[in-house]
Amino acid sequence: MKIKLSDAGKRFSREWIFRHADLEFLPNKTYAITGANGSGKSTLLQTLGALLQPSEGTISYWHNNQPVATEKAYQYVSFCAPYLDLVEEMGLTEFLLFHSHFKPFIAGFDPGHIAAAIGLPGTGSKQMRDFSSGMKQRVKLAQAIFSNTPVILLDEPCTNLDAAGIELYQSLIAQYAKDRLVIVSSNDVAEYSFCEEVISIGRYK
Repeated sequence: MKIKLSDAGKRFSREWIFRHADLEFLPNKTYAITGANGSGKSTLLQTLGALLQPSEGTISYWHNNQPVATEKAYQYVSFCAPYLDLVEEMGLTEFLLFHSHFKPFIAGFDPGHIAAAIGLPGTGSKQMRDFSSGMKQRVKLAQAIFSNTPVILLDEPCTNLDAAGIELYQSLIAQYAKDRLVIVSSNDVAEYSFCEEVISIGRYK
């Protein structure tokens, strides 16, 4: 999938978060968005994922060289961010099955395979309210990386992860994010070291 911003900007009230962004994100490429805390990295990422609409300019999407309506772009995008909530009353297996009704998983994976892949075997019936913050972050990564979408958006993906969790994240990206557009919002090189292009949000202030 290709995403293109043309002279795009986003503001809240009278404050511009970013402006005059002319950016093109190409299929099967990896990008990082960097910048100081509070500079607008997450806002730009959410705009790219069609969670937010630009206040000026345009955003357009193409999949297999065909235009995609902005209101349908979410179908092609999976998103991971520490501020996105899980359904904590659900067990892991129940939650993953629930998620798969909206975005099917990549071929060959069911909840059991996914739980094992993220280092949480045997936790399928455990309610996620009883998971540690690091375990919850692994689940958030799983629902993004294992969704069968051409775009993966990752906002500070290693939040709450220990060293083993960071290593797992890097392994999951290497194995399962190939041939997809991946965009990471982060200031931590460990989260975006694999990215081919680094974009500073400060260029669009």
